[in-house]
Amino acid sequence: QVQLVESGGGLVQAGGSLRLSCAASGRTFRNYIMAWFRQAPGKERESVAAISPSGLTTYYPDSVKGRFTISRDNAKNTVYLQMDSLKPEDTALYYCAARTGGNLATDSRTYDYWGQGTQVTVSS
Repeated sequence: QVQLVESGGGLVQAGGSLRLSCAASGRTFRNYIMAWFRQAPGKERESVAAISPSGLTTYYPDSVKGRFTISRDNAKNTVYLQMDSLKPEDTALYYCAARTGGNLATDSRTYDYWGQGTQVTVSS
């Protein structure tokens, strides 16, 4: 069992930056693939980043590639999402998720554990 708690969301102007954090409970954090998803009102939940248990492999969709960076600190049981050059279309509720095994999946249905989400709002 893993509990995830996100923080770091807020209101920022277009072009600005935010850093999201996700703190995980449990001693097996280092075994989990971690990911960030987002969901805007009226839209489906979409993957924005994923990272392997070792941190050596990452995934980003084209919509955020070059602007978002996912990282993890296994000693602190924490995964981060650095978001730069933010755009109004990045406005959404951002979720942290965890899964064991497999690849850096983008399908939210394959993730076993979820945080409660943190709101990111980008003004134009």
